[in-house]
Parts: sequence; structure tokens; C-alpha cells
Amino acid sequence: MKSRSATIHRKTGETDIHISLKVDGNGKSKIQTGIPFFDHMLTLFSKHSLIDLDLKVKGDLEVDFHHTVEDTGIAIGQALTKALGDKSGMVRYGFWLLPMDETLVRVALDFSGRPYLDFRVPKRVPMIRLKAGDFPAQLLEEFLRGIVQHAGLTLHIEVLETKEVHHLIEGVFKGLARALGMALERNPRIKGIPSTKGII
Repeated sequence: MKSRSATIHRKTGETDIHISLKVDGNGKSKIQTGIPFFDHMLTLFSKHSLIDLDLKVKGDLEVDFHHTVEDTGIAIGQALTKALGDKSGMVRYGFWLLPMDETLVRVALDFSGRPYLDFRVPKRVPMIRLKAGDFPAQLLEEFLRGIVQHAGLTLHIEVLETKEVHHLIEGVFKGLARALGMALERNPRIKGIPSTKGII
């Protein structure tokens, strides 16, 4: 079967990103974004999705982390789109219920070609004020939106319970990774594009 991989160089006035991605990998990664917590989350993302990921980002961190985090999501989304081609033979849908100690995250996704993000946390959790180390929790949604818009994903994520911001963010990354891993699997019984429309 054709190898599903992509290499992209994305350069803007705010970030310079080199990414190599292999969908049918085993979770190997080499991550350098200049943000240690983000590197840790992306390493977990690669490990649990089984996507091999080689990523190097130079961003305007002297301004803030926003551009680096958002543009990394965009680049991953673009690389997924390039690697998957017409999506022949893949399962397409994925879902996961991910426990992370006291945190519980529910993820459901579809490589629908119709970008849509519904990201929910309990109303009592003030994402705009929380940080994991020096990583602003509100940037999590920017990262997710970047992937969704450029991978053509319909993505629903709900944090059902949490008491700790590190666990919240890590639970989302792991849950997303596991759901992606499910959706990206090839099933020999699926012939061609997984849609009655004949195109995604």
C-alpha cells in the first residue's frame, strides 16, 4: 500500500516551520518548538497516535507563544491533508474517552472535509487565566483550530471533568491522538474513498 507521508516547509513573518509526518509510523518524534511544555504535548501526541513526527519551529517567542502554537497546528493539518491524499481505504471516523487521573476527556472526529471545532470545558474552568508552567491554556484551542481548518476535520472535544490544568491539556492531546489513530487506520474491507459521495 502507498506510504502516507508528507514534508512541508511553512514560512511566514512570524514563524518558520519544517515538518515531516508519517501517518503509518510507530510514534517516533523529534520536536523542537522552543516551548518545552508544547514539545512535551506534541511528543505525547505522536506517541499515542502512532504518527511519526519530525518538527522544528522557529517562532517570534519574544512576542508571545500564540503564533508558534497556532501555526504548528496549521502545519500539522496541512501535512495530514497532503499525506492522506483522497483518503482511500481509511476508517475516517475516530473517538476516544480518555482518563487522565481526575480529568476525563471525550473526543470524536471525522475526516469529513468540512472543518468544524466544538471544544468545551466546564464553565467553572477559566481557560483564559490558566497556565501549565508558562504555557497559556487558552492556546490549546488555537492549536486545535489550526489542525481542524487545514486537515478538514470535524472535531468535538469535551472535558467532562478536571481539577488540574496540566492534566486537562494532556488529556486533550492524548484523547485527540488516540481518536486520530483510530480514524487513520486502513481497513482492507473499505474499498476506495469512505463516502457514498465518492469524494471527501
